[in-house]
Amino acid sequence: MSLYAQRGVSAQKEEVHAAIKNLDAGLYANAFCKMYPDYLGGDADWVNISHADGAGTKSILAYLYWKETGDISVWKGIAQDAVAMNLDDLLCVGVCDNLLFSSTIDRNKAIIPGEVLAQVIDGTQEFFNQLKGYGVNIHYLGGETADVGDVVRTIAVNGTMTARWPKNKLITNDKIAEGDVIVGFGSSGQATYETEYNSGLGSNGLTSARHDVLSKYYADKYPETFEPKLNSEVVYIGKNRVEDQLTVNSQQLTIGKLLLSPTRTYAPLLKALLDSHFEAINGVIHCSGGGQTKCMKYLPKPLKIVKDNLFEVPPIFKLIQENSGADYREMYQVFNMGHRLEVFTNEMAAKEMITIANQFNIEAKIVGRVYPSDKKELVLSGAFGEIVY
Repeated sequence: MSLYAQRGVSAQKEEVHAAIKNLDAGLYANAFCKMYPDYLGGDADWVNISHADGAGTKSILAYLYWKETGDISVWKGIAQDAVAMNLDDLLCVGVCDNLLFSSTIDRNKAIIPGEVLAQVIDGTQEFFNQLKGYGVNIHYLGGETADVGDVVRTIAVNGTMTARWPKNKLITNDKIAEGDVIVGFGSSGQATYETEYNSGLGSNGLTSARHDVLSKYYADKYPETFEPKLNSEVVYIGKNRVEDQLTVNSQQLTIGKLLLSPTRTYAPLLKALLDSHFEAINGVIHCSGGGQTKCMKYLPKPLKIVKDNLFEVPPIFKLIQENSGADYREMYQVFNMGHRLEVFTNEMAAKEMITIANQFNIEAKIVGRVYPSDKKELVLSGAFGEIVY
């Protein structure tokens, strides 16, 4: 059993998918987000979408970092995480404007004071203000903030994003076919709309990242940050503290800040791609939970995906792997490992999309291709060898 599973989490969410197997799949079974008829407006040419996600256990990292350093501003990054994990999923079906957001914050009031709530709420609005400058308008409707110390040990920051969207502007992944190329968009670096280097970690696999990288010091000092029934052999097994430094691009960055890099949103980039190349976009995948295997879930028919030009693995993932000893198969299944967004398109459009991404200082390249097959299959290849899923 993998370390990930021993900590009570799953990259593939098998039990969740089993629990919801009898639910209506919506209008487009292969789309990245579930969509329904326009119950709100009653227009047959529109759909309704409501999506929920959050920052996950990254909030525990923020808690550790804040307690150790006193830097309360780190909570604004958690606000961005909760928004980006919703927004970037919706971007995959073409929704990029006029969205509604409602936050859900559950806290243990005994250890999470009101100042932290203020940072999260203010950070959410600040992020919306920034996105507005790129033509992505999100309306903050408030939400629920509950003191539930018997339920959560620290704090959980989540949200729901809702939209009404025309059918003729949807991406349903039904057009993904043999002959497509796959453009990957880098998750690390510093985009033009980011204020500092982004490690690329996002908000997935943070349970592994936290326990694999950080030391037993945190288990002893902050027992509220993990499930007490876990075997101590999988709890904070790393060698680092949040204020240790790592050299990245000739910069000295703390490991805490690298782990807490706010989830990069691709909204400014994808808004530009949707405006200029909508017809050429056959499918979009957010490589979030499930990492580089995420694409398999949304293929419209049996196809073989070959990704043989993957990104250089960013330093944060190398650090996690060095600490954990996880093999590449697990790493690519849990983490994005270098690109968190991929677009299925044709070769000519791919080159133009790469140019647009570079204008945002986002690395992009053709990472793979789609081939005919009698089954759904994914092949990753690189210096690590070949991995078949």
